Amino acid sequence: MTPITEVEGRRLALSNLEKVIHPATGTTKGEILHYYATVAPCLLPHLLDRPLSFLRYPDGPDGQLFFTKNPPPGTPSWVKTVSVPRSEDATARQVLVQDLPSLMWAANLVVELHTPQWLAGAPALADRLVLDLDPGPPATVVECCEVALWLRRRLATDGLEAYAKTSGAKGMHLYVPLEPAPSERVQAYAKRLAVEAEAELPALVVHRMTKALRPGKVFVDHSQNNAAKTTAAPYTLRARREPAASAPVTWEEVESCGDPAQLTFFMADMAPRLQDHGDLLAPLLDPDLAGRLP
Repeated sequence: MTPITEVEGRRLALSNLEKVIHPATGTTKGEILHYYATVAPCLLPHLLDRPLSFLRYPDGPDGQLFFTKNPPPGTPSWVKTVSVPRSEDATARQVLVQDLPSLMWAANLVVELHTPQWLAGAPALADRLVLDLDPGPPATVVECCEVALWLRRRLATDGLEAYAKTSGAKGMHLYVPLEPAPSERVQAYAKRLAVEAEAELPALVVHRMTKALRPGKVFVDHSQNNAAKTTAAPYTLRARREPAASAPVTWEEVESCGDPAQLTFFMADMAPRLQDHGDLLAPLLDPDLAGRLP
């Protein structure tokens, strides 16, 4: 029998709590739900009013993975959804995770949480810029750190402050809080930064996705600023053999990184980090810290 749990007045059926999702560590679905309840105070503000896309992995990373933007079948009526443009003449509904019950419902599906760079009330009007630093082997997150530091300095010349997190996979994400600007303009600026980074660091950076160009270099992916695209949310777990988290990091950690293990964080690492640092990406949520796109 599926246990029923009450979360802030909402009744939830939480299923298969003993099922192992991350095989390398034996991490169960129940432990994943506990993780999301623990990080919820820092995670939820980064999800608020952002239409979610889910990468589902209900049988673990070795099972079937599928990406969905539509509310899954059986979505409770109390989970908020919003109409989102999909093309010039079409819209569709997507989930908003606005509170702890909605987060626990989503976590019970076993998902990565992905968000756009804009809010539901202003589609394609970005309130932040993101640069996804993706290393091509044998490059690692160590090389991503070198690129991130260059990009931080470059952004500062335009009066913009960058904040970093691990992707939870191989690379890093840099975020910049912005006064709302059209996604098309933000993407064009992000591409310009990527091209400049390649010109300044030609042995280390590539701005094009072409696989043949990427071995040993860091691909600065500017395309996630496209209004139709999404990025793994802060604190989300990733569909990997171990329960890796997309973890905000300090610039001191970026500067001192000499080994990928130094910037690899798992589910169990996050509560101590939050106790020590709080939410390192909280500045993204403060309109007074938003910069103006050049």
